[in-house]
Amino acid sequence: MQHDLLAMPKKNRQSRTTRDSISLQSALCFQKDDNVFLGHDRIALLEKIQELGSISQAAKAVGISYKTAWHLVDMMNNLAEKPLVERTTGGKGGGGTILTEDGQRAISQFHIIAEEHQKFLHNLEDRLGDTHNLYQFLRRISMKISARNVLNGTVSAIIKGAVNSEIILSVGEKTKIVSIITNGAVENLGLKEGMNAYAIIKSSSVIIGTDLEGAKISSRNILCGTIAKVIEGAVNTEVDLKTTDGNVISAIVTHESAKTLGLKEGGQACAFFKASSVILGVI
Repeated sequence: MQHDLLAMPKKNRQSRTTRDSISLQSALCFQKDDNVFLGHDRIALLEKIQELGSISQAAKAVGISYKTAWHLVDMMNNLAEKPLVERTTGGKGGGGTILTEDGQRAISQFHIIAEEHQKFLHNLEDRLGDTHNLYQFLRRISMKISARNVLNGTVSAIIKGAVNSEIILSVGEKTKIVSIITNGAVENLGLKEGMNAYAIIKSSSVIIGTDLEGAKISSRNILCGTIAKVIEGAVNTEVDLKTTDGNVISAIVTHESAKTLGLKEGGQACAFFKASSVILGVI
């Protein structure tokens, strides 16, 4: 048995419906030998076959072609221990299609499980409580951007200048990222201290360095840690650096630079990037 869990805006449960609330819904199906065996669409087809006694009429009733209907029926019959649908011959109407006892039992059992499944989702909804927070979480994890580095944090300080503002984002217990954006961007994003925000940095903007003790660097952002991954290419090399707070920063450096620095998995290094290279985002 498999079900794909979806969070969707509430529409029909008016007792608990608000503009921002959501409900949990899912598509229930049974699998056998890595193939879909029964689902709501196939149960609907079986029910119409039982009601109409004709696979052509059943196909038309559920909105699929006659060929597709027989393909689904053959698949269900092959996966079931005993056939769910049988053809009949002769008689006044010249034959037709009927459900076997196993087919009727499959419909009944599917509805029982579907009912219990809905009860489970409703109980899960009740335990979640404020589903608006879940909706915000799902929106965050579904965000798609091209930049490799997206770090979640909290705005700890906003220092406004005449044109630009310096935003300090805490992305870990010890790690802070500084971003320089325009005052207009601060207003458009509605940035305030204590609110959640994302630091977005392109991997091409990240420089990797080693043996930096005593070195002076103009970049405001310096994150040190352990090299977690090195992927070598003919021209460029991708380097993933895991910081002491557990964040991962990806950088793209030239193949020759990686060789010169001796970058290897497990080695120590630092990633640094300018405050002007940090884009801020909110949801």
